[in-house]
Amino acid sequence: MSEYQFYEFQAIDRPLTKAEQGMLRDLSSRARISATSFTNHYEWGDFKGNPKQLMERFFDLHLYLANWGTRQLMIRVPTGLFDRNALGAFLDEVDWVTVSNHGGHTIIDICRSDDEADYDDQSDEGRLSALAPLRGDILSGDLRLFYLLWLLAVEEGELSDDAPEPLPGIGPLTGALEAAAEFFYIDSDLVEAAAAAPYEEEETPGASRAFVEGLAEDERTRLLLRVMEGDANVRPELLQRVRAQRNGSERPRRTAGELRARAHEMRALRERAEAERLRAEKRRKAEEAERARRVRLGQLKQRGEDVWREIESEIERRNAPGYDSAAALLADLALLSAEQGTAADFSRRLTDIRERHERKGKFIERLRGL
Repeated sequence: MSEYQFYEFQAIDRPLTKAEQGMLRDLSSRARISATSFTNHYEWGDFKGNPKQLMERFFDLHLYLANWGTRQLMIRVPTGLFDRNALGAFLDEVDWVTVSNHGGHTIIDICRSDDEADYDDQSDEGRLSALAPLRGDILSGDLRLFYLLWLLAVEEGELSDDAPEPLPGIGPLTGALEAAAEFFYIDSDLVEAAAAAPYEEEETPGASRAFVEGLAEDERTRLLLRVMEGDANVRPELLQRVRAQRNGSERPRRTAGELRARAHEMRALRERAEAERLRAEKRRKAEEAERARRVRLGQLKQRGEDVWREIESEIERRNAPGYDSAAALLADLALLSAEQGTAADFSRRLTDIRERHERKGKFIERLRGL
């Protein structure tokens, strides 16, 4: 397959002005550009722009992939809603994630290259949309994306067996998390093992209401005024606080070694189940083939000499379908003669056919094994 690169950017918090769209058009005459997106792919050459700089100026999300195995996702969030220090347990051993600040924003840059990964050659339109909810998750304090990146370090043996997981679980996975695991080629058995434990404690009825009622009157007023002024950050802030309160109790953490062992068990179970499925499928096909063979042999037995005349007619067609049909009929007659004890007569007639049609090389080739 020829070289292929795909770029997509999305603006979420603020649409692009006409002037800004014009600046982007200068970078590419072929790109699809709107007030909220920039999309293009390259089968030769490279993108003229700098994705990091475009994220700093215009966009909140960026996806890049190349068919040689490179995958990149950038997420921009307001710095005030993102605690970089909270990522220590997730990213201490991960070198394919960088976090930087620029002009009131934090840019999370995740880039992984896997030369052995197979590009699936599917349409790349929609990949970023599938991953976009991860930004809202991060803003609300849901850091499970970084747990998945931690699992990559577990998968690649960069963490010792006694390294504790950064969260007590990540299940059940959202569609966006599943898309991220697939996008970054994270081992599916390891992800399933991690997702076996729940991410959050079960919410008690009325917990959110109780949290809001527990806020001081002047704080509730300030929050409502911010909502009326169009501040989109109020909801994420409140969700972060509710989530922190709900998960305040310390729950048991599994280790990297335990997760690896569980993933190994799950892989072995899946492979055994798949092997059994294949054996069962093989048995089913063999039984179907035997039933079909019995039907064919029964019909041949009833037709008698008509079968030999049909064989001659098929041979005289002098084409591949005719030769295939004649050879198949002869193969069935060989089986039938073995069952009826007439193998000697069949051998004599087959020899006669070989001699009379010896110049039809393509047909004679089909008689090998008879």
